[in-house]
Amino acid sequence: MDAFIRFTNQTQGRDRLFRATQYTCMLLRYLLEANADKEKVVMKLKKLESSVSTGRKWFRLGNVIHAVQSTEQSIHVTDPVPRLCLTLANLNRVVYYICDTILWVRSVGLASGINKEKWQMWANRHYYYFLLLSLARDLYEIALQMGRVSRNKAKRKTSSSQSPRGYSVVDEDTEWLQSFLLLLFQSLKQHPPLLLDTVKNCCDILIPLNQMGVYRSNPGVIGLGGLLSSVAGIITVAYPQMKLKTR
Repeated sequence: MDAFIRFTNQTQGRDRLFRATQYTCMLLRYLLEANADKEKVVMKLKKLESSVSTGRKWFRLGNVIHAVQSTEQSIHVTDPVPRLCLTLANLNRVVYYICDTILWVRSVGLASGINKEKWQMWANRHYYYFLLLSLARDLYEIALQMGRVSRNKAKRKTSSSQSPRGYSVVDEDTEWLQSFLLLLFQSLKQHPPLLLDTVKNCCDILIPLNQMGVYRSNPGVIGLGGLLSSVAGIITVAYPQMKLKTR
């Protein structure tokens, strides 16, 4: 109970819970829409989804400051590739939160003259760039991790002085793919924070792609992806050691 209280006392923790609720409603709504007798339940889920989405905007109002701080921190990252990816990603996140704040101002009626479609397009675009750059950083970290695992395996094979196995013709054709997938699996298994961050970004990128019309997905796919991403986010907030660190 104490851990749950500490989690919900954090703004990010509450936002992750609200986000998980929002996309759970979207997923359930999609699954129940085909049933005519579930029309009332679908309407309730839709209202709850809308209410939760509106509530989340309040939690994001101060995120511009956090994004600026993250940008300043990423400039000092030692490795040049993550430094470039994270700095550009966080700059795009700053712009995204600015656009999101402007859209919130319009939604509450403080400035009715704001062009909602234009600012929504900019928000989606910069959110997409943020996720794309974050995924580029993840891929770089995966490549480094795979290199380390591969070197460790090579050292163990050398020290054990075992003779290599023979392969059939079929094995030779598929050996590289099997080896790559096994190496990828072992690399992510040994680095859970990297796995969580990659899954989160892969799931999240479906949202701006769908909203920009680049790759259309049904609400079920978006809901499932958003839910998986939210669960990954909840884990990183509840257990800070599971957050991918910068070097």
